Amino acid sequence: MRTLAQWLEYIERQHPSAIALGLDRVAQVFRALQIGLTCPVFTVAGTNGKGSTCALLEAMLRAGGYRTALYTSPHLVSYKERVRISGQEASDAGLVESFAAVERARGAVPLTYFEYGTLAALWLFARENVEAAVLEVGLGGRLDAVNVVDADCAALTSVGIDHVDYLGADRESIGREKAGIFRAGRPAVIAETDVPKTVLEGTANYLLLGRDFGYQDQKTQWRYWGPGGKRAGLAHPALRGAMQLRNAAAAMCALDVLRERLPLGMQDVRRGMAEVTLPARFQVLPGRPQVILDVAHNAQAAEVLAENLAASGFAAETIAVCGMLRDKDIAGVLRALAPRITRWHLASLGGARGASAEELKKHLHAAAECFASPAAAFVAAEERAHEGDKIVVFGSFLTVGEVMAWLKNNKTSKR
Repeated sequence: MRTLAQWLEYIERQHPSAIALGLDRVAQVFRALQIGLTCPVFTVAGTNGKGSTCALLEAMLRAGGYRTALYTSPHLVSYKERVRISGQEASDAGLVESFAAVERARGAVPLTYFEYGTLAALWLFARENVEAAVLEVGLGGRLDAVNVVDADCAALTSVGIDHVDYLGADRESIGREKAGIFRAGRPAVIAETDVPKTVLEGTANYLLLGRDFGYQDQKTQWRYWGPGGKRAGLAHPALRGAMQLRNAAAAMCALDVLRERLPLGMQDVRRGMAEVTLPARFQVLPGRPQVILDVAHNAQAAEVLAENLAASGFAAETIAVCGMLRDKDIAGVLRALAPRITRWHLASLGGARGASAEELKKHLHAAAECFASPAAAFVAAEERAHEGDKIVVFGSFLTVGEVMAWLKNNKTSKR
């Protein structure tokens, strides 16, 4: 009997490629598993904002008393973060059993790490008889393993330039891939303000931000309007950042269109927005100096992070702890944040895709120190920072995850 750690090590070796888009292999094993996921399913895609929208959907549904399933990726510290039932991370035993079920069903079919994990999560959700499932697309949409399930409501949060090697180099190409999660005759919520034409092609039953639903920020409160009517006097979601209102509006619209199957009272919506949590989305840690964790890893997300930093108050020095993958728009991310950073601590990331600190430095027109790891870069930042300064950790889930793990394991930190 393998442990969870042994299973994760095993499934990482079962396909020669880390990413191999396509649904044929996944669909074959999905059928063999005979997964009967009969509850309403929300599938969420987007370059940015999909994790927040998924977290908001889960929180509001849980506040309404529903037994929820949430599947997200990637994780920050523990694989179990990816699979949640009723707000709790899946147990080692549950994941081990689900991986074993996939292994029996797949036969000789090779699966990637992500495909293996997606099928295992779906099998576990069906066995646990959940009442609502929220699935976050891993990469793109049309050929992502999550798309093996026909969503009852699909949501698209944004279309930006990312993963160009797999999705295309322009927004029209990327939009076409992300809109692949839409299903004929089923509602599609589109929260992008500048919608590529390809997103709307062949999708008749869509709801557009600004036309079919929307929101208005009233500073201390906000208002929403959509298929279910108007809602005023709403408190801002517990997630930080101005973009969270757009994500909250998308989540509320998705719930509106399935309200006959999943009725919610406004007290449930309000409670869900008040209680929602999502690590590393402009997450401000307690203590001084102020530490901000954000998984921004593309230019669009970096621009939002820069806006949030600008609105977060003055600091004499803002120290960046940044590590990135080589296949990301490194220059675009660093350029977006450069006006908000006074000191750079660049970190090397391991693995075939990881960029070295020296590679990052080539894209900066400013002095920077290079470190062997995100943890080393963060330790140096803490040692340098004064009480009124800020340390912002960003660039990759790997970067933020390593710093989070370091903070958890080092109680002598200033936190």
